[in-house]
Amino acid sequence: MKKYLLSLITFLIPIITFAQDTTASEKVDEIFQKYTGWFVELIFYEIPFSESFQIPWVLIVLIGGAFYFTIYFKLINFTGFGTAIRVVRGKYEDIEKHGADTLYGDVTPNEQENLIETIRDDSADGEVSHFQALTAALSATVGLGNIAGVAVALSIGGPGATFWMIVAGLLGMASKFAECTLGVKFRDVGPDGTVYGGPMYYLKKGLGQKGMGGLGKVLAILFAIFVIGGSFGGGNMFQANQAAAQFVQLFELQGTNAAIWFGIAMAIIVAVVIIGGIKRIAKVTEKIVPFMAGIYVLGALIILAANYHHIGDAFALIFEGAFSGLGIAGGLVGVMIQGIRRGAFSNEAGVGSAAIAHSAVRTKYPASEGIVALLEPFIDTVVICTMTALVIVITNFDNNIIQYGVEVKEGVELTATAFDSVIPHFSVVLTVAVILFAFSTMISWSYYGMQGWVYLFGRGKVTELIYKLLFCIFIWVGSVISLGSVINFSDAMIFAMVVPNIIGVILLTPVVRKELKRYMTAIRTKHEAIDDGLEDMSKHL
Repeated sequence: MKKYLLSLITFLIPIITFAQDTTASEKVDEIFQKYTGWFVELIFYEIPFSESFQIPWVLIVLIGGAFYFTIYFKLINFTGFGTAIRVVRGKYEDIEKHGADTLYGDVTPNEQENLIETIRDDSADGEVSHFQALTAALSATVGLGNIAGVAVALSIGGPGATFWMIVAGLLGMASKFAECTLGVKFRDVGPDGTVYGGPMYYLKKGLGQKGMGGLGKVLAILFAIFVIGGSFGGGNMFQANQAAAQFVQLFELQGTNAAIWFGIAMAIIVAVVIIGGIKRIAKVTEKIVPFMAGIYVLGALIILAANYHHIGDAFALIFEGAFSGLGIAGGLVGVMIQGIRRGAFSNEAGVGSAAIAHSAVRTKYPASEGIVALLEPFIDTVVICTMTALVIVITNFDNNIIQYGVEVKEGVELTATAFDSVIPHFSVVLTVAVILFAFSTMISWSYYGMQGWVYLFGRGKVTELIYKLLFCIFIWVGSVISLGSVINFSDAMIFAMVVPNIIGVILLTPVVRKELKRYMTAIRTKHEAIDDGLEDMSKHL
């Protein structure tokens, strides 16, 4: 293995050296664009509804699917919210581990007392807790889009884009519920307890059970290819590139080799985490995600408190802009598109990526993790994206940092300016947040890509190690080169995942509904047993 690794590094060094040259980098970019441009244009093709506005077809699929799931599952986005909180807090961990019938079925009080001693070890499969699975998936979605993407959306669509961003987040909760339930339902569990899950498995196995095995296999292979490409690009190189750029700018290290050393350091740190698999990834993300999201939200709350007299005006402006679109290109529809696009692209609901992380949870009831997953778009879009939008809108009243309707290119800088206007030097904290966001996104996407990799090339330590080494090397590459077309291509691959995933989830919605009914019955069985005088076993198990 050492020999192969040395050969690989020897092969990549001249490529990186070549790519660092500005002219050479532009040539590589041009060549890559020539052969992959058609794919990027296909995925992000905008359907022209009039001369003033166009809608990307992939956005229609994402939101259309989310709306369908919301109706089909009878507003699970809202009715399941309270249950989701209780599941994350471990209220139903006992029935998820051993089953409701085992613990709360027709048992006598005497049997109940001896249950802990006599129960056989039939614990649920899985590697991580509900909370760990949630943070692992959140770490892949909460990132630069919440900081930079929101600013860009506001610059184009105005304050009203915030309203439609929230709508997209609320609808996306149903998509996450459906795909993550299927992820657990059709996962594979290896002899050593390692979980292999995600759309690849429910497309192949789920559609196979419905007599559409051929279609399922094709869709599964396509998804695996897309998720690998997305993991190396948007989930890796882009994150490393942006983090390195922020680091160099913060410490004013332009013109030095700082980016190279930053890339090496980041690659080593990521390697230490991802070599340990989903268990170690989950242990890291359960600490990083709440911390960085908490710091960011706290900063936003401080700004809102300092400008409390503008909060009412800000919401009035958001609501008015959502239904008027005055002064914004494309008017009402233009505002709607910008908000929904940012919301859908930020939380990745319907893309299928999160189903891979959620598949590793320990539970006997697939719908339990689907319910937990619906919290993800709420936290990512409804809370964090909205916080960013409010900060920009409120600080703009007094500081005029943005002209609505005029697109900005550097969203991070705009957001940093908004925060700095109230909290001096908060841009330093924001830079640290960007680096942490990039790091957490990389480690989660490494897991997503690896699942696609082993699906195509087979399971085994050597296969997994090859992927992880390649992933870490591309962190280094992404830190030191600038290849716009490569990033565009990888982003296109991420959203190409939408096509096979949405097709599969729509066809398998009856399976999801059945699993939801089974889990809710299990919860009801527990509550009825406790009401009849049986002890709550979650206190002991």
